[in-house]
Amino acid sequence: MTAQIEGFYDTATSTVSYVIFEASGGACAIVDPVLDYDAKAGRIRTDNADRIIAFVDSHGLQVQWLLETHAHADHLSASAYLKAKLGGKIGIGAQITVVQGAFRDIYNLEPDFLLDGSQFDTLFEADEIFHVGNIPVQVLHVPGHTPADVAYRVGDTQVFVGDTLFMPDVGTARCDFPGGDAVQMYGSIKRLLSLPPQTTLFMCHDYPPVDREASWITTVAEQRANNIHVGDASDLESFVRMRTARDVSLSVPALLLPAIQVNIRAGNLPPADESGLCSLKIPLNRF
Repeated sequence: MTAQIEGFYDTATSTVSYVIFEASGGACAIVDPVLDYDAKAGRIRTDNADRIIAFVDSHGLQVQWLLETHAHADHLSASAYLKAKLGGKIGIGAQITVVQGAFRDIYNLEPDFLLDGSQFDTLFEADEIFHVGNIPVQVLHVPGHTPADVAYRVGDTQVFVGDTLFMPDVGTARCDFPGGDAVQMYGSIKRLLSLPPQTTLFMCHDYPPVDREASWITTVAEQRANNIHVGDASDLESFVRMRTARDVSLSVPALLLPAIQVNIRAGNLPPADESGLCSLKIPLNRF
């Protein structure tokens, strides 16, 4: 069964969010929704999420799932906002607990912050199968970028890969965040690229070269033939060497510090103080 897919590209963070549905009037899932954040002003908006709400409403869809591929470092999640507006359950890979533990001390989180993933409605185990309406979805554990990364295989022919892969001319994601591992990343990618060649892959990001516009749909065959980091000609040793050297040269993502502390809470903001003010923490000299 092939699902209908609608993508929403956020130019500010180069992130693609998706709505997965069988037909108008039926159930749907929303993947990796973006909450707009103005770092200079410390102000949150909901423009991107509201575009998704408008699409869901216009097609008479009922939100069954709000799916995160991992705790993103480049944007704040809009899952909590969308859940409040549209309903649905927020799901993420079960290894999010490892990521929560890695960042608890970095942010000096409140003593009652739980490291059991209970901020999310559902923690998916590797290879677990759930449904969006009548459409089966398999959870593929693809660690490497972070320990908790998952991809969602929708039916037999569509996969939402999160940050594990980028478009073939961009390559692969970094592995130098806490818990990241280039060896695991290579294994995860090879698992994805062992799927049937015609499988459609939906990217979570695109950082296009200057000679093309942003795009986010490719196939296993295209990735195997043309990915500049992990095509069929690649091997583990050369990939790890390339990835390690490249990661050292990359700057910290602009929104890493505000984003992670929200995203390990399933898109909820930190608790407000006695005056009702909600604040984010910026730990100094940690990255």
